[in-house]
Amino acid sequence: MDSAQDWCLQCGAGAPGSLSGGGPSWRSAASVLGVLTILVAGAGTAAYAALSKGAGKARMVTATVAQVSPPATPPPAAGTPGASTPPTPNVGAPTTIKPILPLGRVKPPKIPLTAATPKAPAITTPATTTKPSTSSPTTTTPATTPSTSFTGGSNAASEQQPEAILLDTNAAATYNPNNYPASSFGDPSLAIDGEASTAWTAQVEPTLAPKMADGLVIDLKSAQKLSALLLKTSTPGMTVQVYGANGEAVPPLITDPAWVALSRPQVEKKRHVRIKLAHSTKAFRFVMLWISKAPAAFLGTAQAPGHVRVNELELFPAKKK
Repeated sequence: MDSAQDWCLQCGAGAPGSLSGGGPSWRSAASVLGVLTILVAGAGTAAYAALSKGAGKARMVTATVAQVSPPATPPPAAGTPGASTPPTPNVGAPTTIKPILPLGRVKPPKIPLTAATPKAPAITTPATTTKPSTSSPTTTTPATTPSTSFTGGSNAASEQQPEAILLDTNAAATYNPNNYPASSFGDPSLAIDGEASTAWTAQVEPTLAPKMADGLVIDLKSAQKLSALLLKTSTPGMTVQVYGANGEAVPPLITDPAWVALSRPQVEKKRHVRIKLAHSTKAFRFVMLWISKAPAAFLGTAQAPGHVRVNELELFPAKKK
């Protein structure tokens, strides 16, 4: 080195006496350490200030995850069939991780004070459609009542008939033009009491059997138009005929012209028979059921004469036009 050089430009060695003491000074080391301490403290203060300033904000952290491919298979030796260049591993797309909210800032879910009541489903009732009737109306033909010709017994229950005439309890009486003993007859009120188990009775005279000549007469108290007579008997097979008359009293004889025949003589073989009456346009006060012949099964003997019975007798008014 020249006399003016303190250091060798080739090897860096110092000239004798260039540094005092020939060794490193402690003051230089202490200065370096002090500067480093100040720098570290300043960096820590800046970091703390940065963290304190952005503590409420979530930071987005983006991490890039690389897909790990399986270990590569050693390439086949040259000249081996099927040898090819190993594939290049794929690097996965970056995955974004949602930040976690800092403590104390998580909003709790809102809980309703009252539970919601589910609404019941509406029930719809289908309207009922009534199809109009296509049937033709039924025409009812009223029954005709004979006016001048006699009709026989009838059991046509299907025909609509008016209600029976309400009779007084003393409306019935025995018709006895031949003046037979009163003991030969029963109580006539039993024929109109509404009880089929009771009956008016008439004895069959042994000297005249099977002929008879008596009957049961009804006083309506006023003239009325009639359509039918209902007879209930426990001695079927009697020959009967219906008559009508007007006036203040019952005609004394059956041959009296005051009697008007309302039916022809007929044998009633049934226990329950409805007799249609003629002259329904004419009103009568007295109506009589005349018995002219007893049934053969109820003639009896001279020692024990037979009887005929009228259990119930009802009269029906004519229909009003």
